[in-house]
Amino acid sequence: MENKLVYTGKTKNVYELPNGNYLLKFKDDVTGKDGVFDPGMNEVGLTIDGVGDVNLRMSIYFFEKINAAGIRTHFVSADLANTTMEVLPAKVFGKGLEVICRYKAVGSFYRRYKDYCNEGDDLPAYVETTFKNDALGDPLVTKDGLICLGVMTAEQYDDIVDMTQKITAIVADEMKARGLDLYDIKFEYGYDADGKVMLIDEIASGNMRVYKDGEYIQPMTLSELFFA
Repeated sequence: MENKLVYTGKTKNVYELPNGNYLLKFKDDVTGKDGVFDPGMNEVGLTIDGVGDVNLRMSIYFFEKINAAGIRTHFVSADLANTTMEVLPAKVFGKGLEVICRYKAVGSFYRRYKDYCNEGDDLPAYVETTFKNDALGDPLVTKDGLICLGVMTAEQYDDIVDMTQKITAIVADEMKARGLDLYDIKFEYGYDADGKVMLIDEIASGNMRVYKDGEYIQPMTLSELFFA
């Protein structure tokens, strides 16, 4: 029996499995514009042979470490030969929420707050949340905003912040062991039938900003360095 396709994404397709779990099929399509890879773009810009494989490899590597640390994720297993990952069912918060953890004042954080900081200043594992909404430019939303809009409870928000800081530390330590510096990273979370928070989606080079000797590393180069 063929698995039922339930969602066609830009970089992954999602299938329903007979056991109630889901299967993510990683694709070689990447976001960008005019044939140039850009993880911040919201449209497929080009196809890079092997990118689905390397994104899955990095996701497996980190999901296994995070699960071993006792932090809940949706990861069940993976099949590298077919570039697929089996995951637990999870509901997303609202219409989709991105959670960013920042160790350095760069990117949109610096653009917003440059009156109060210098570019590259250290940040204390600062966590911020944004709604996934291309038309509105992924607007920031506070804890109180998420609660009063009914997107999540205070307990769920606190769990997300705690989990995010712990997971970011795991990723940062792995980067540091390779002579790399993690500046910031983006996650997505969902929750199960009991309302318990879990890390979902993927943990790939396109979701993080990493530097080596003060120079930004492009995501595809980062994947190559990580597994060298």
